[in-house]
Amino acid sequence: MLSNWRWKLLQISRRLWVRATLIGMLGVLAALVAAFGQELIPWNLEGQIGAQAVDDILNIIASSMLAVTTFSLSVMTAAFSAATNNVTPRATKLLMQDQVTQNVLATFIGSFLFALVGIVMLKTGLYGNHGRMILFVATIAVIALIVITLIRWIDHLSQLGRVGETTDRVEAATRKAVDAYLETPFLGGHRRDDDFEAPKSAIGIRSFVTGYIQHIDTQGLSKCVEALDAKCYLDVLPGGFVHPARTLLFLDGPAEVDDDVRRTIVDCFDIAPERSYDQDPRFGFAVLSEIASRALSPAVNDSGTAIDVIGRQTRLLADLAENAQGIDTDKEVALPLLHVPTISYKDLFDDAFNIIARDGADRIEVQIRLQKALHALTQIGDASFRACAKEQARLALERALEAMSSAQDAARLREATAVLEQS
Repeated sequence: MLSNWRWKLLQISRRLWVRATLIGMLGVLAALVAAFGQELIPWNLEGQIGAQAVDDILNIIASSMLAVTTFSLSVMTAAFSAATNNVTPRATKLLMQDQVTQNVLATFIGSFLFALVGIVMLKTGLYGNHGRMILFVATIAVIALIVITLIRWIDHLSQLGRVGETTDRVEAATRKAVDAYLETPFLGGHRRDDDFEAPKSAIGIRSFVTGYIQHIDTQGLSKCVEALDAKCYLDVLPGGFVHPARTLLFLDGPAEVDDDVRRTIVDCFDIAPERSYDQDPRFGFAVLSEIASRALSPAVNDSGTAIDVIGRQTRLLADLAENAQGIDTDKEVALPLLHVPTISYKDLFDDAFNIIARDGADRIEVQIRLQKALHALTQIGDASFRACAKEQARLALERALEAMSSAQDAARLREATAVLEQS
């Protein structure tokens, strides 16, 4: 449960320019240390390294790092474009947050700045013998770092932007969101009843803007509710689409709430134009489904990727169902004043399989795999989870039988489904 400022700091830390700026500053600092720290070197370590020798090395680093950085940026842009066209635009954000890519580009930029500052200070004569010794040692260290980074970058480029690798990233982000949900299934509060109706005395707090909820600062919200001596019933979850007519929550307790308090409460909700993976497991399932949909399009015609996605969705839902049964809704909660709705299994199944069942309705190989996956999910989880899996399997079967033009394929699907039901 991150506070809003920690959440915003986390989002900023994922930006490429942040890491590049920090490592670039380290490069500049290393060059400056060589000039201003030369008096710290014992006289018996005085080096006989000429300024011209160090200058030549730094010139090579500066020119090569500028070229390599430009090339890497073009490769990164091409990978983003490939992911957008071949996978889904929603997955591109994960590529932009790739730590290996950010570290590589930041290292190249930092090395370039190190060399550039070193050259400037050599030309101005700020380095003595000791300073050139420090600069030379630092340059060797930078060269070693560049070599290691290049080797790592070459290996990383062989996978960057490919369908399988990008799908792995989406699955990993979805799994992280599922694990976070299982750890704090109700954002630290009590579970709100499924048949909840707001008390007549409750005050509804609405959004001021239109967009998707990326994050809810439940700790900050709980403090606001405690100050009002009230109870809070959330009506939305991260990933929900809100607008000025949409109620975010109900406050049961105070007779009225002034505008400043309303603003403070609404500020606990981070609302943006796009959804985020972090607190929103449904978004990950929806993006995986989009990948399968793109693969099933006539332009791509890749049933294998759709079948792969079905397997990933099944694995994630199975883990969710098995671990969700161990959630103790009666245990002591960290934020007792908050009552939070749970994620609907029906919505999860729709996000995961509805698009695949629709776009792959006429493909026997996809439909058989889909029926096998849904049958497996009917064997685990609680009663509501199993019921949703059965309903999704029924809908997928009906849609497939209507869409298949081959009577042989339809008969094969009926037979496969009957075998599954008997097992």
